Amino acid sequence: MSHVPFSLPFADELGIKIVSASATEVVGELQVREALCTTGARMHGGALMSLADTLGAVGAFLALPEGSTGTTTIESKTNFVGAANVDTTVTGTTTPVHVGRRTSIWQTRVTSEEGKLVAVVTQTQLVL
Repeated sequence: MSHVPFSLPFADELGIKIVSASATEVVGELQVREALCTTGARMHGGALMSLADTLGAVGAFLALPEGSTGTTTIESKTNFVGAANVDTTVTGTTTPVHVGRRTSIWQTRVTSEEGKLVAVVTQTQLVL
């Protein structure tokens, strides 16, 4: 994975590509392959959630308060809005809603190649 100072083996396995990453915005892409689909050649919700969780975790890590050692997801909520078809690429854009000393909250908007909203994910990260 580029642009992050650590490895994310599960994200690598899924094929998540980090396009850009900072403490204020993380952008990533995921190719919708048949292996990530459910019936009807549509992207599986778990794959969408994994993309968002990864991007939120990267943002949370990059925004950690000084002296912190890491972060972990303690809550996540997903609203599925549309479908992503096989052989397309979805893009996730994650921004912080709140960054505090003990927790941070991140929202990810996942869009299709056409720019249509596929999902909105809000997650809370615990500061370790």
